[in-house]
Amino acid sequence: MKANTSDTYFEGRVFTGKDLSEQPLASGEYENCRFTGGNLSESDLSGITFTSCRFEGCDLSMAKLRNTAIRETTFVECKLLGLHFEDCNPFLFGANFTSCDLSMASFFRCKLKGASLINCRLHEVDFTEADLQTVIFKGSDLSGATFDTTNLSGADFSDAIGYIIDPVKNKIAKARFSSDGLAGLLTGFKIVVEG
Repeated sequence: MKANTSDTYFEGRVFTGKDLSEQPLASGEYENCRFTGGNLSESDLSGITFTSCRFEGCDLSMAKLRNTAIRETTFVECKLLGLHFEDCNPFLFGANFTSCDLSMASFFRCKLKGASLINCRLHEVDFTEADLQTVIFKGSDLSGATFDTTNLSGADFSDAIGYIIDPVKNKIAKARFSSDGLAGLLTGFKIVVEG
């Protein structure tokens, strides 16, 4: 794993698209910083720490996240295609997503307990063995997402669409689903739901 050897510390700074496209993001720690409209796709963010930061309208698709620390960080209207969140530093990992495209991302074995993924596109996302207790998926499209040995206890799917979850392979105690989404829980049983 790449270690962060930089002493660079940024607090309360705002980074705009122009700032982010002209030179790579410096290694170091970013606390209470805001990133707006930047293209960080395919960037190497390894070893960087983001604490209480906010990303708005940024493209981080295919960025490298080896030992990246993401703590209490919010992503709004961002493209996060193909990110491997399991490569992040798991210590205090915490993120919330609103109106983001996380298609083809992986949260393999990640702990997202209590997170929110609101109005997100989550096509083909891998949630295998993830801890998603009490996660809110309000308005999100989970078409093709993988749930295998995933803890979904108390998760809220009541407004989500496109999910297929095997209740035998996953923990779903006290999870909430709309009556329209019940077919996504029955697919593995090869039964036909009409009406």
